[in-house]
Amino acid sequence: KNSGYDAWNDMEYLEQMEEQSKTRQMALGAIGIVSFIVAAIGIANTMMMSIYERTKEIGILRAIGASKRNVSSMFNAETMIVGFAAGLLGVLVTYLLCIPINAILKAATGLANLRAILPIGAALILIAISVLLTLFSGLIPSRSAAKKDPVVALRTE
Repeated sequence: KNSGYDAWNDMEYLEQMEEQSKTRQMALGAIGIVSFIVAAIGIANTMMMSIYERTKEIGILRAIGASKRNVSSMFNAETMIVGFAAGLLGVLVTYLLCIPINAILKAATGLANLRAILPIGAALILIAISVLLTLFSGLIPSRSAAKKDPVVALRTE
């Protein structure tokens, strides 16, 4: 007796769904990588402009005895602080957005267990990635700031 149920069709369907899921994950991963690159370039550009605007300050620091390492460390610390603040802000916005998203999911599906969440561990990892990305992006600008000649830096307006 044939009930019309074919397990092979279900297996093929599951395999197709799995393949589509992998394709979506790869596409999202590629978008994430491009976003990281664009963010790194933007951070480096911002730091270079900051250094350009603060050339006289760098010259004063070097003239009163700050080493190249001190100047570089100062800019690296600033980039880490910016990265931490940006990461923390991103995590807070995500937590806030989960509230209306969960309400929409519940209203659309009626399922109370279907919820958008950001685990604490993942949030901490995202903040760490933000700090590392900004630190990495600020290394070249901080080194260029440290290499500035104090006399030339003091002459700039």
